[in-house]
Amino acid sequence: MTKAVNKIIVGLSGGVDSSVTALLLLEQGYEVEALFMKNWEEDDSSEHCSAAEDLADAKQVAGKLGIKLHTVNFAHEYWDNVFDHFLEEHKKGRTPNPDVLCNQHIKFKAFLDHAKDLGADKIATGHYARIIENQGQYQLQTGLDDSKDQSYFLHLLNQEQLSQSLFPLGEIDKTKVREIATKNGFVTAEKKDSTGICFIGERHFSEFLNNFLPKEKGDIVDENGRFIKHHHGIAFYTIGQRKGLEIGGGFSNSPEAWFVAEKRIESNEIVVVQGDHPLLYHNTLIADGVHWIGEKPNFPHDCSAKIRYRQASQNCQIEILESGEMKVSFESNQRAITAGQSLVLYDGAICLGGAVIKSKHNE
Repeated sequence: MTKAVNKIIVGLSGGVDSSVTALLLLEQGYEVEALFMKNWEEDDSSEHCSAAEDLADAKQVAGKLGIKLHTVNFAHEYWDNVFDHFLEEHKKGRTPNPDVLCNQHIKFKAFLDHAKDLGADKIATGHYARIIENQGQYQLQTGLDDSKDQSYFLHLLNQEQLSQSLFPLGEIDKTKVREIATKNGFVTAEKKDSTGICFIGERHFSEFLNNFLPKEKGDIVDENGRFIKHHHGIAFYTIGQRKGLEIGGGFSNSPEAWFVAEKRIESNEIVVVQGDHPLLYHNTLIADGVHWIGEKPNFPHDCSAKIRYRQASQNCQIEILESGEMKVSFESNQRAITAGQSLVLYDGAICLGGAVIKSKHNE
């Protein structure tokens, strides 16, 4: 018997990962088409946004593979569902993760809906993660290449989204992906991986935010409340930040670097400390906006968690409070727990879901 051919539409970004994704699906016998998404209009210059270059690369890859390339503009959806929230969180002094919302609302909502309108059975992206069906339930699992695993950014996906998605790169590593791209003559083979804000690109972050948020100056103080200098606005700093503080000599006898330890919204103050200071470490956090990919576990539940991307998973125990918020108690102190960032939960290779960090403290 031959496998039924399903129509898959690949999100072709103009990068090496999505290029190889399309090729692998063709080799597996699927009917493959591609979709290029443009999601940002503001300040769309070659200095910051490479949409035109990315589209040209996507066209080259689609041409080589002989597949149809669709284009669509989701700028309105991106602004309403991702960027507006991004700005509001920064106004509150929090540090949001736009890539997580981008996946939830754009890549696996707007793109999925559009692809289905085009007749797709499923969509595929170049994410390094795995989707495993187990007794009618879909699990999101980490990619086999630990250095590229992207399950952290996908933890808000639900059963319906996972059931209609494919991640062909979850089983291979990045080195192999580039080898495949080179062998097939893709213009994307040696292209640098995209970084920066999802769909917006690499920018000087403070300058970019200044286009949308007012700079409300306040005080930078040490742990004892001693004034050090003025800051440019709480929204432009994050917990654990070192670069950009520009605190010169004369404020301490120690040569150690200064770090942001606390952001006091009410008084518009930033508290900084030097070196590996205890104020940078906490063993407990509260998170809200809890999301489970599958069935929620029984509580309290022992698992592991990441408080930022590329962090090694940390052993912890989770419980749900009467308020519906999640309390997470770690085995060891965690550095620079940051409000607004994503807390992502794991049982081994299985991503359980996650929440948004609200506050931190020690017990």
